[in-house]
Amino acid sequence: MRILMVTDAWRPQVNGVVHTLERLSETLKSFDVETDFLTPNIFRTLPLPTYPDIRLALTTPGRVARLIEARNADHIHIVTEGPLGMMARRYCRKAGRPFTTSYHTRFPEYLSARLPIPEAWTYRWLRDFHNSGQGTLVATQSLADDLAARGFTKLSPWTRGVDTDHFRPNKKKDLGLERPIFLCVGRVAIEKNLTAFLDLDLPGSKVVVGEGPELARLKARYPDAHFLGHRPNDELAEIYASVDVFVFPSRTDTFGNVIIEALASGTPVAAYPVTGPIDIVGDGVGGAVSNDLREAALAALDVDRAEARQRAMRYSWKACAEMFLETVGEALGTQRKMTPPFVVRERSGGKADAQTRTSIP
Repeated sequence: MRILMVTDAWRPQVNGVVHTLERLSETLKSFDVETDFLTPNIFRTLPLPTYPDIRLALTTPGRVARLIEARNADHIHIVTEGPLGMMARRYCRKAGRPFTTSYHTRFPEYLSARLPIPEAWTYRWLRDFHNSGQGTLVATQSLADDLAARGFTKLSPWTRGVDTDHFRPNKKKDLGLERPIFLCVGRVAIEKNLTAFLDLDLPGSKVVVGEGPELARLKARYPDAHFLGHRPNDELAEIYASVDVFVFPSRTDTFGNVIIEALASGTPVAAYPVTGPIDIVGDGVGGAVSNDLREAALAALDVDRAEARQRAMRYSWKACAEMFLETVGEALGTQRKMTPPFVVRERSGGKADAQTRTSIP
């Protein structure tokens, strides 16, 4: 099978979407599936307002349609809802081709954090976008619950994976910082809610790894914190294993690949009880969640590091690829779905509500 991935997120961006696509593509080779990518890299681009690191493709629906036709793929998966995603959806609907989508980003919350646009408006548009396909892949049950309550349909489980050979506890080294050490890894941007972490009254040291539009401002505002910028993957694995607690302050992520990277390194996680963290460590195994982030961070100091590592072992790229292929096969009418789907029922108010019954950990 040959699958075309249409995505507005691609290198040089460094984020969970790009990382997931790269690892998925690599893993699909073992299933005799070839992946091709239609990305902004082949077009002239324009920087996203307020976020210049993200480049948006400048092209036309006609050119995108011709490029899709030339790729001659068996299936089209639309990864993002940006310009390329919208034009690919337009092509599929016009040509009568089945397609699947995935929901990676809480775009309504990200947008409202920057502009006075009601979240309900953006969710209405996103619902129409995704519901027009044959299936929407989502990473967690809590996200499926939320989207189903907003009228999204045909939601399918799609877990994430982590390289447990690369991220390991035995890569621990001395960082030369006062302990305990609390770490946060990710884009340094407003939607990541880093100030919630940096404002905490915690003992020891705070470390931030990552780059983004808020970096200079936060470095000036929090001179006692250690901002390490972007770190190579080998060094990042050492940092994960060398700290005491990984703090995940975001309230808007849909999963959080960095969470399972920290867990694989044997580092407990502290977070708010929101989508992503609550699905991964909400039962108290491998971390602590609380609406009081300081309380969660201090509680995580007592979490068994071996249990944190064991929790990460539940997430594999093979399972990620298998779920993806099941949804593609179902969309093409060539495969019966084996993974238990998100079950949706009708509430008294008429809105759909997803129930907790899925194979996602």
